[in-house]
Amino acid sequence: MSEETPTKSGTKKSAQTQPAPDPDADTSDTENREFAARVRRYLDYAVLAGLLLLALIAALQFYLNASQTISTWVNPEYRAPFQAAFNLVLLLAAALGISIQLRRLTKE
Repeated sequence: MSEETPTKSGTKKSAQTQPAPDPDADTSDTENREFAARVRRYLDYAVLAGLLLLALIAALQFYLNASQTISTWVNPEYRAPFQAAFNLVLLLAAALGISIQLRRLTKE
């Protein structure tokens, strides 16, 4: 039998067959996808590191400016307790954040 099929106009047309998949192409395609995923993950980590560095600088600037504001606006006899309270609030917020992150990491 021929692989030709008739069309509406009466002419015969060859049936198109799909070539067999090349196993080497599948392997290289999979490797390319894995490489792209790895590069994307590394870029995500690089962006995260950059944002963390920016947040650290902003937090340090905030702390220094808040300390300067306390020195400017608070009477000298109340500066030490006010500064201690401010530092305690920051320490408790950092401890809360650390405990949340540790719980997230230990769940996995």
